[in-house]
Amino acid sequence: MSTTSKRTSPFEAALRPIPSQFRTKIVKAYSELKRRNSEGQHDSAGLSAGKLCESVLRFLQQQLTGSFVPFGTPLANFQDECDKLARTPKTSGPESLRIVVPRSLAFLFTLRNKRGIGHVGGDVDANAVDSATMTRIADWILCELIRVFHGLSLEEAQSLVDSLSTRNLPHIWEVAGKKRILANGVDYKDQVLLLLYSATEEGLMTEDLFAWTEYSNLAIFKRSVLGALHAARLIEYDRETETSFISPLGVKQVEEGVLPSLSS
Repeated sequence: MSTTSKRTSPFEAALRPIPSQFRTKIVKAYSELKRRNSEGQHDSAGLSAGKLCESVLRFLQQQLTGSFVPFGTPLANFQDECDKLARTPKTSGPESLRIVVPRSLAFLFTLRNKRGIGHVGGDVDANAVDSATMTRIADWILCELIRVFHGLSLEEAQSLVDSLSTRNLPHIWEVAGKKRILANGVDYKDQVLLLLYSATEEGLMTEDLFAWTEYSNLAIFKRSVLGALHAARLIEYDRETETSFISPLGVKQVEEGVLPSLSS
């Protein structure tokens, strides 16, 4: 039986210093926004962006002031709440959390409410542009939270966010709790990279990768496929938990090597 759903994702781990009552909602809303944007569900992406804004704002309220508007209680004026954070003392937290992130949240919330989501008319359908813009702002906000609370450099945080982005791949078919590579002639290492590339922040268990690629021998699969990919730094293969995650180098390999070869 697969234990995929019981894993703690690296994204959750990266935001571990954030209390779970906020972290869970932030990760869920961000993941939904990324998925819906990739699937062209622009109106739904806007709803996820709104949830992300409200969850991050409440966390910043707690972090900077010691209290927050409870979940389930409407925020009367989102802009005013962001402005209040900018007026907190310098000793309450770094400038990024007091000023820059709240301003980014205010813009994201305004874009979600006022401009591009669900509008009709004009010469250009801007919903896709708005959705993509919201997603990139959300990327930055999450990147900044990871950088501040996990002690990473900006480059390390961005690499993590990039590697954890939700990806919608036409070459992968999800059926009955399994994933299958639909393209013919893809070697096992590339199949693993594609599967991990599609898995976002959660990574995948060895038993799933072995079953989904239909490799013939588990011991050889661990050594010759997962072990070789790990040695090349294309994946992180954790032998203790039997879980694998794609690395930024692996993402680059998929995007610049594997996917173009499947499209040619």
